[in-house]
Amino acid sequence: MNASTQKPALIVTGADLAAEALEMLGDFEVVFAGRQPTEGDLVALCALHKPAAIIVRYGKINARVMDACGGNLRVISKHGSGIDVIDQTAAAERGIAVRAAVGANAAAVAEHTWALILACANSVPQLDGRMRAGHWDKSTHKSLELAGRTIGLVGLGAIGRRVAAAATAFDMRVLAFDPYAKEAPAGVALVSLDELFSSSDIVSLHCPLTDENRKMINAQALGKFKAGAILVNTARGSLIDETALAEALSSGKLLAAGLDSFDVEPMPSPHVFQGIANVILSPHIGGVSDAAYVNMGKGAAANVIAVFEEHARSALQS
Repeated sequence: MNASTQKPALIVTGADLAAEALEMLGDFEVVFAGRQPTEGDLVALCALHKPAAIIVRYGKINARVMDACGGNLRVISKHGSGIDVIDQTAAAERGIAVRAAVGANAAAVAEHTWALILACANSVPQLDGRMRAGHWDKSTHKSLELAGRTIGLVGLGAIGRRVAAAATAFDMRVLAFDPYAKEAPAGVALVSLDELFSSSDIVSLHCPLTDENRKMINAQALGKFKAGAILVNTARGSLIDETALAEALSSGKLLAAGLDSFDVEPMPSPHVFQGIANVILSPHIGGVSDAAYVNMGKGAAANVIAVFEEHARSALQS
């Protein structure tokens, strides 16, 4: 851009961005919205700065936020892969590009998935709590050994495939359901969702949230699970009917659950899960690692730049 031209504004719906990403965005005036911006905060900020781009870290971007940009907004770029927080229909109607940093946090999320699986199978936080209370449960405790067990992956994208590779290393049988997958890695069998639920000792969710799969893990689906199965969710909280899951955990239908995302975030307190001993909770940090922070920032910045370059090429050709 010409140095004499005022830089277009870019709003980050967060308080920070990786230094490497900020360096890439030197042609923009970057404005930070703060740690947990509300819809009102974003509308006011967009009305003030009329941004040409938004990088989404926290919060949701709806039609009201888009319209507050005064027609300047060209691209909404997700700091990560989950674009369900962006009203994609409203963006399309306004000619605003929506982009995701696909795969940027895949390693981090896959690793956290395994942290939750292993913690559930081995009762890690429960045993830690018992030890701190003065107990020694060696004679009564039995972990769930994973070798020879079956893991079912709902979604076989970049994260699901990493989880599958680790499962194979653990000598597990790997099933997957993904209506968009044309093939599966060696050692992974593509099956129906019903077969996955009924055959898996561990069910792990790795799919995007859509109108079709919202609350797909409901009472009916949980009824198809093996008795004593484990459910892990490092995808989107709204994939699960939380009331139904709480009942399945409390009744003993499920051995345990490991949850990193919730229907409402931040998770309200009090919440039914806080009183259930066999659920392990983390505050949607599966994709928040040192490396993923940089990768997501750079990916989000690259997507913004790519859209502006597309606009520049189109302008030259017209």
